[in-house]
Amino acid sequence: MIKKPWHSFSIKKVIESLGTDSEKGLSADDVIIRRNKWGKNELPQEKPLSGLKTFLEQFQSPLVYILIIAGVISLFFKLYTDCAVIFAAIILDTSVGFFQEKKASKALSALKKVVKVDARVIRQSREIKIDAQEIVPGDVVVLNAGDKVPADCRLIWSRNLKINEAPLTGEWRLAEKSVKILPKETPLADRDNMAYMGCIIETGQGKAVVTEIGKNSQVGKIAAMVRETREEKTPIQKKISVFSKKIGIIIAVLCAFIFFGGIIRGQPGLEMFITAIAIAVAAIPEGLPVAFTVILSLGMTRILKKKGLVRKLISAETLGSTSVIASDKTLTLTQGKMKVSEIVTAKNQISEERTAMRIAVLCSEAFVENPQDIHPLWRVQGKPTDKAFVLAGAEVGLNKSDLEKEFPILDEVPFESKNKFILNLRSFPKKKNVLHISGAPEKILSLSNYFEINGKKRKLNKRDREEFEEKLDTLTKKGLRVVGVGYKEARSEKREAKNLIEEAKDFVFVGFIGLKDPLRKEAKQVIKICRGAGMKPIIVTGDHLLTAKAVAKELGFKVGKENMIEGKDLDNLTDEEFQEKVKDIQVFARVEPEHKLRIIDAWQKRGEVVAMTGDGINDAPALKKADIGVALGSGTDVAKEVSDLILLTDNFNILVAAIEEGRAIIDNMRKVITYLLSDSFTEVILIGVSLIFGWPLPIVAAQILWVNLIEDGPLGLCLAFEPKEKDVMKQKPQGHRFSLITKEMKVLIVIIGVITDLLLLGLFFWLLRYSGYEILHIRSVIFAGLTIDSIFYVFSCKSLRKNIWHTNPFSNKFLIGAWLFGVVMLLMALYFPPLQMLLKTVPLNLFDWQLIIGLGLLNIALIEATKWYFITKSSKQILK
Repeated sequence: MIKKPWHSFSIKKVIESLGTDSEKGLSADDVIIRRNKWGKNELPQEKPLSGLKTFLEQFQSPLVYILIIAGVISLFFKLYTDCAVIFAAIILDTSVGFFQEKKASKALSALKKVVKVDARVIRQSREIKIDAQEIVPGDVVVLNAGDKVPADCRLIWSRNLKINEAPLTGEWRLAEKSVKILPKETPLADRDNMAYMGCIIETGQGKAVVTEIGKNSQVGKIAAMVRETREEKTPIQKKISVFSKKIGIIIAVLCAFIFFGGIIRGQPGLEMFITAIAIAVAAIPEGLPVAFTVILSLGMTRILKKKGLVRKLISAETLGSTSVIASDKTLTLTQGKMKVSEIVTAKNQISEERTAMRIAVLCSEAFVENPQDIHPLWRVQGKPTDKAFVLAGAEVGLNKSDLEKEFPILDEVPFESKNKFILNLRSFPKKKNVLHISGAPEKILSLSNYFEINGKKRKLNKRDREEFEEKLDTLTKKGLRVVGVGYKEARSEKREAKNLIEEAKDFVFVGFIGLKDPLRKEAKQVIKICRGAGMKPIIVTGDHLLTAKAVAKELGFKVGKENMIEGKDLDNLTDEEFQEKVKDIQVFARVEPEHKLRIIDAWQKRGEVVAMTGDGINDAPALKKADIGVALGSGTDVAKEVSDLILLTDNFNILVAAIEEGRAIIDNMRKVITYLLSDSFTEVILIGVSLIFGWPLPIVAAQILWVNLIEDGPLGLCLAFEPKEKDVMKQKPQGHRFSLITKEMKVLIVIIGVITDLLLLGLFFWLLRYSGYEILHIRSVIFAGLTIDSIFYVFSCKSLRKNIWHTNPFSNKFLIGAWLFGVVMLLMALYFPPLQMLLKTVPLNLFDWQLIIGLGLLNIALIEATKWYFITKSSKQILK
């Protein structure tokens, strides 16, 4: 079907173009032909990931690839112990990730649902009820309050028809519908002669001709956009990929160095090749992928405890890298419901405000399902504006049920777009009947010739009108929805609407009532915290510019013409122009789904990590495109389905808590990397240098494996359980541009690795020359020295931003347990006969222990001196 601007066509042209009849509808033959051509009115579905595919996805990590290669090489050279350990690490890593993602998947098992609704259509001159999936283009549908629009339609008749289009457009106000022809360039949110699939009819009735179905509808286009939107790799995935390549290259270079060094020294070629491979396998930090997965799983669990559901394990870290938060307005920053904000009368006296509120309550078409309960527990049904009036009235003692009994209704005229007001005639005890009016403020003011001041009626002169118009302008600039109210004594007692319409003049104008979609309680504080954490919050909404501006100001944004833009103006900018301009824009208004994609893309190209919040169908493509898509628990299934994080209780504070946990995840990853890498390279360099100098091996393969698996493994894994540091939200966001391994980490790894090696090599050389010890005794000393260094400096890795004396050594009970385990296992390795035989060790004397502990303390001193230097330097930069 050729896409046509149906909203710009006359009703006659629409009917002719679709080959239908507005009275008779389609024939049975027409329906069959069109269904064969266009298919069913349903959105395309994707199959959910199978358990096997979810499991296999866990292997898609460069670190895992390196481990698999190392495991295969170990198997080939019959290094069965090494091979078993490596593949055990791989299985543990993938299993933890698999079960965490399956857990999240089960929590969201009901997310992906096909929209199945009934529809009333006219076919062969009869109104019938059918499954909405059976609708075809050209069908004439009947629309009633409470129905869900079954397909995209062009209205051909409407009466008081209002539709909630928030899920599609993001606009929180009800769309008042009409049949008038609109300009071709009219934005989607302003096409008042169209009804769109999936939107809810709040009030009124209508009849429409179906123009687009299924994948060709506006919802279908968004679904297609979601499928076509490429899901970006998370920052940690990119960093791990770069990090793994570097690890692989360094290990390959070191192995080549060891191999050729041994050959030059006259060692047998095959023996040196096997030795190089064995050392390379030992050098690979097998515990790193497992530790990463545990860190992510723990973060995911902590976020869930705070009512945030992370759908994918790898996404947990991305939260910590977030540098830009693009937030939808309705339901995210605001409550998504109307509330009386201001009442403006001539003198703003309590009596005048009370009169205005009483009129609004009596004109309200909303009703209370459980009036017997206290008003905070009321279930109020009706249009958002009418519900707001009933609730606001109750707060000041104007109970609608009581008012209706006191002032019985005689007649009424419901709200219609052509009139722009609602009228009701009520009987007042001991007085004449009173006609109340409520509606569009300009209309009510134009129908009034008097106004109320101090409880008395006064004539409205030109100056009075100008003052009221100024007050109205002030209210609208605040982004409020304004309703005008008035009254008059009435002559008519007949129950005919036309009599009331004829009397709709010469009212006493009482005042304006301003309503707004109030901010969520936590929104302002969240925005403040985000700014304090170095992130840039921006508002991206389908709402009007004035409304968005008012919300932004209330949230503390400093907004002006230079940092606000509408979707239509965005269309006039090239990608290059927009990418340059985007950094200055804080508020994007009247945006459509494709605009949101451009906004996110522009920020990502600037190296930023973008979190996008949303709840509607229209947000889905942007949620998928963003580095972190954040959906509300009360949002649409489509939004939740493509998101990375779901705020289960709709509390915006959860996002800040999740970002804080994400930063803690990055911190702990860096601690584990620093700890495990320094050990891995220490061993490689220790063996390599000994071979180059023609010395005996300082430690044997079994001892290397013991240090890696029994001593370092548990300690490194327990660093994953480190509690988050208090200053984590005072750090700058990581973004895409930061490396997983910082400059400070590189220096620490060099110091821990190289300096430790120099100390150990120096000790090894001295023992060979002057101690008189046998080689088994010397290797036992070096083995113990390497282990002591590991179990000492793990406490230095508890924080990379603080010195050891500023941390609580007992804050991580798992680390304490692993440390005690490491000490016991070292003693057993040296003094337990079966392990002495396995590891080729001998008992150490007091002098040996003095040397080893002195070495460990010296190493800690060097590490802490390095940290102190970088901490001091960092503090000076912050002060500047």
